[in-house]
Amino acid sequence: MLRRILLGMSRSHQIKKAVSSLPVSSGIVARFVAGETAPEAVLATEKLVSNGLNVTLDHLGEDVTDLAAATATADAYLELLKQLSDAGLTKNAEVSVKPSAVGQALPGDGEKIALEHARTICLAARNAGTTVTLDMEDHTTTDSTLGILRELRQDFPETGAVLQAYLRRTESDCVDLAYAGSRVRLCKGAYKEPESVAFQDKRAVDKAYVRAMKVLMNGAGYPMIASHDPRLIAIAASLADRAGRRPGSYEYQMLFGIRPEEQLRLASHGHTVRVYIPYGEDWYGYLVRRLAERPANLQFFARSLISKK
Repeated sequence: MLRRILLGMSRSHQIKKAVSSLPVSSGIVARFVAGETAPEAVLATEKLVSNGLNVTLDHLGEDVTDLAAATATADAYLELLKQLSDAGLTKNAEVSVKPSAVGQALPGDGEKIALEHARTICLAARNAGTTVTLDMEDHTTTDSTLGILRELRQDFPETGAVLQAYLRRTESDCVDLAYAGSRVRLCKGAYKEPESVAFQDKRAVDKAYVRAMKVLMNGAGYPMIASHDPRLIAIAASLADRAGRRPGSYEYQMLFGIRPEEQLRLASHGHTVRVYIPYGEDWYGYLVRRLAERPANLQFFARSLISKK
């Protein structure tokens, strides 16, 4: 119930305004968000890469309904890629792009605008020596996002996909995307979704995650296992072993600020580990979804509120 309330909060403009004005904001955000600017994101990337980790960077923002804002987001990615290239980090750092942040939600030609912005970012990423992963959002955008992905992969087959295990359709989508050269990030999902399209019970979500992992690990693509759950990580390793996969033929992904010791442990055992680094001024929705995922995150936030007032 608490998780559902928090996910509902993630899109509340009134609550966003109240939380954003609290002095605690900078303290709690610093744990989960690398900063508000590209130089801060690059600095966080340098630290992680120096410890043997890889990175994907997300310029925060979603549900953009203004063309100028969508263009500004695309430009922000171009600047980020330039700075990553200048710092010599593109071998270990890619970018993650939300279609709704680059125009998908615009009326009329939104999907076309998002596709063109994504193409521009993909080209800049390729020229910089890295890749793009197309993030997935709530279920109402799934078909549109997969359509944009198909278009992008005609010219940029290296573009990564994201699938959310709690959606009832995901196992079938995994079958469609488990082909050679296809990079697929599998996460649980962090949006408030109706029961008609998504599993609600944690155990059911975990089972769906394992079913999807089996498809990806036994396919010809490159699975990217995005989870902090020790049990699911252990199952992923077992499935990879059964499928004859070696480290480097798949990777683990975790969020910035969550289980950093486990990130380093997995990397020390020869696994590819990629840390998802969000940055930017529009951090509210991202933060609330992180709080909803784990009670420990919410407790950390509450303690910060008390100590910073």
